[in-house]
Amino acid sequence: MIFEKLAIPDVVLLSPRVLGDERGFFMETFRQSDFEQHCGNYQFVQDNHSLSAHGILRGLHYQLEKPQGKLVRVTRGEVFDVAVDLRQSSPTFGQWVGETLSAENKQMLWVPPGFAHAFYVISDEAEFQYKCTDYYNPGDEYCIRWDDPTLAIDWPLVRGRGPILSEKDQTGKNFMKAPQFP
Repeated sequence: MIFEKLAIPDVVLLSPRVLGDERGFFMETFRQSDFEQHCGNYQFVQDNHSLSAHGILRGLHYQLEKPQGKLVRVTRGEVFDVAVDLRQSSPTFGQWVGETLSAENKQMLWVPPGFAHAFYVISDEAEFQYKCTDYYNPGDEYCIRWDDPTLAIDWPLVRGRGPILSEKDQTGKNFMKAPQFP
């Protein structure tokens, strides 16, 4: 596994070594000791799997009381994945990084606790899978608007059309008014 720190160094892009031949491929997707060495001492307690259609944007989501670190990957299709630093004590507070994750490139993104997370589906459909460091807590969920002008995330919108959003994501707060981490 190759671990690459991004412009926000706590967010890490993981690229597995893929062994393939005419039968298909094999890759190791997670090894606790390597993950701890490059990303930190975290334990995963929950795995999630979603299917989304083209043009759907999920996020920017986070939890405050029980923040979740997420190791995310796409097993079918392609998404643009974004992490926003919400830690006021961080030198990268209010900054974002984005990466294209796909079944083809097989890359994963580590989004640590203290970040908001979102993804936008570029392909016809995408299956998105992720490991979480804490359990989902519906009473502790927050959402920042995908199009917040302060963050100015450069989403790769198809033909410039706005994304398809859930009701919850349509009512997300602006970054400056959203609860943040110390």
